[in-house]
Amino acid sequence: MMRILAIAALVLSIAAAAAAQTAADIPISRVTEAPKIDGILDDAAWKISPLSITADKWVSYQPVRGDKMPEDYRTDVRITYDDRNVYFAFHCFDNEPDKIRTTVSRRDSSSSDDWIALSLDSAGTGQSAYHLFSNPSGSQMDAINTSASGEQFDADVVWYSAARTTSDGYVVEVQVPLQTLRFKGGDTVRMGLVFFRKISRIGVSYAWPEMLPGQWVFDRPSHITFSNLKPRRLVEVLPSVTYGVRQERESSSWGSADNDTNIGASGKFGITSGVTLDATVNPDFSQVESDSFQIEVNQRFPIFFSEKRPFFMEGMGLFNIARGNNMRTAVHTRRIVDPIFGTKLTGTVGKTTFGVLNALDDHPGDIGRRGDQFADRNKLFTVGRATYALRRSDYIGGIVTQTTHKGRNNFATGADFIVRPSSSQSLAGTFLTTRTTDGSSDTHGSAGQLTYGFETRRFESTVQAEHYDRNFQMDTAFFFRTGFTAGWTYHQVNFYPRSGQNFWLQRISPFVFAKAGHDRVQAGDENFFNTGVRFNFTRQSNFNIEISRGKEAWRGREFTVGNDVFMFANTQLVRWLGVFGGGGIGAGIYYDDVDPFQGRSLFSFFGFTLQPNQHITQNFEGNVSWLERESTGERIYDVTVLNSKTTYQFDKHFLVRFLAQYDSSEHRVLTDLLASYEFVPGTVVHAGYGSLYERGPSERFPNDANGPVRLEEKYRATNRGFFFKASYLRRF
Repeated sequence: MMRILAIAALVLSIAAAAAAQTAADIPISRVTEAPKIDGILDDAAWKISPLSITADKWVSYQPVRGDKMPEDYRTDVRITYDDRNVYFAFHCFDNEPDKIRTTVSRRDSSSSDDWIALSLDSAGTGQSAYHLFSNPSGSQMDAINTSASGEQFDADVVWYSAARTTSDGYVVEVQVPLQTLRFKGGDTVRMGLVFFRKISRIGVSYAWPEMLPGQWVFDRPSHITFSNLKPRRLVEVLPSVTYGVRQERESSSWGSADNDTNIGASGKFGITSGVTLDATVNPDFSQVESDSFQIEVNQRFPIFFSEKRPFFMEGMGLFNIARGNNMRTAVHTRRIVDPIFGTKLTGTVGKTTFGVLNALDDHPGDIGRRGDQFADRNKLFTVGRATYALRRSDYIGGIVTQTTHKGRNNFATGADFIVRPSSSQSLAGTFLTTRTTDGSSDTHGSAGQLTYGFETRRFESTVQAEHYDRNFQMDTAFFFRTGFTAGWTYHQVNFYPRSGQNFWLQRISPFVFAKAGHDRVQAGDENFFNTGVRFNFTRQSNFNIEISRGKEAWRGREFTVGNDVFMFANTQLVRWLGVFGGGGIGAGIYYDDVDPFQGRSLFSFFGFTLQPNQHITQNFEGNVSWLERESTGERIYDVTVLNSKTTYQFDKHFLVRFLAQYDSSEHRVLTDLLASYEFVPGTVVHAGYGSLYERGPSERFPNDANGPVRLEEKYRATNRGFFFKASYLRRF
């Protein structure tokens, strides 16, 4: 038996070593004259030979896995550097250049286009990387990828790109300042690197080196080495000014205008090459982009709105944890409503990555239902987070959060981990404990989750168990509920018809999902079963059909939930038009605290993206939802929400955007016009005007002057405002 175990251990170790193997380090030569970033590869710097990456070394990862890139799409890659920047040049060949899809768009808005991208792990820890994308028009997308959070597109990185289409494809040049990157300098500096390329018209994305199922960029990167590379200390200031005018309608006339001018400043200081201090004083955290209207009628759980404020967006992936199904994020910075100041210390030392966030909120609202007298009392937020890198992307981490609000203190601490026993398996866990004191009240709670995942080219499986005490409270987090214990499992099988060929049907994926648990707050059990099949086609198209049924507890009763049928489809019909739509009908619950009842519900969603040329984009999406009482057929509510966004992008820096949003449940219409110029993240100018229209009674006189005054319901502007914002990023 001992001999068998020893042989098994040896086999597993050899397999693990083989899975961890990557290509040999690629030395990068230093350039004496920096290339001009213009999308033309005629500079002396690009006379070097491209990397030895033939087309068959690029392997697909989405939606099909394991297919070699056709020779028609081969990609030449060149890399060089100097004392200030790292430079990349891509020549992306395409034998049908007229079918390349590209738009001039604002940052992070060109995911449906053709694009080329790189993932750069500059610190070499295998725990975080910069993801930089460019389409053939030079429009940028960027993200920070971390082990715990995955790709986070919230943060914007300072880098430069230029691109243009050619007779044989397209060319992209990229310049990444050393001040942007975190790394330890030395005679030899080693960084992890992965390349990606998407071919829009066939809807397939490729990577080099290959990303095996169940793995991501940290597990099998290539490595590039630089000689005598020294970091440049990051010192930057970001002054800003905001001016706003706001008016509200008082009855039949407008009230006086409220004017507000805000002058603030933010800054960064590189304490070391891997540790950075961010600070902001008297910040303006106004949102330039409005939240899209969502259906808010009959929602059991709170609605999540993503962060849009630059100071909080940058580096927030670090502060997240290996989370379960119930917790969306452990640090939801939109809970910091109106900060007076903020500081953030982040960095990497060896295998340890850490961060500390502090902010003082001037208007936190009624926390803990203590009354309006506390709504405008200052609330202090403190968050500490650290992770320690194990092998590849595995890590163990810890988190501590505390909020203090006029006698109320909320303290949370916890640990999390992600380990991968083999190339196809992963195990993630989190444990959190909280203590909340408020006067004489002192409550404790805990929460935890454990998730096992298995993924190969053919099979995908996930099993998770999670538990939340009834008294669990974590002021910094966004989670849906407490007081429950549940487990769920998901399994999927993938079939690839005519794999390796340009066939219209790329993947077929039957799946099944099952969940069971007990809700102690609602005093009942719950279960849910869902099964269906997904189809992936060319032209970035897919179709999904499924059915589901289950039980859910609410106010001590159990109700039926699920869809008799749910369908979803989307497709890029032609280069300039993409459409999507779907919906379901089935059993629903009316979540009333006093008199809940069983209902029949329908929801549907639909939309399109129209791009008649590279500069104009029209996005439209709609949602319709209604609920009927099952016993009588009485219609309880019928809600329609529409969101329209029209954008004219003059170039990748300057745009004009118009929003129009409608919510039938609140009888309101929002319009928002914005002109925006962004040279690099931080150097921006915004000017906007918006109006809120609401339906309500208004006076109307009949033709007969002696007749009585009657009231009618109509839409009219109840709120309007103008704002101007400018900031300037200066690096030293």
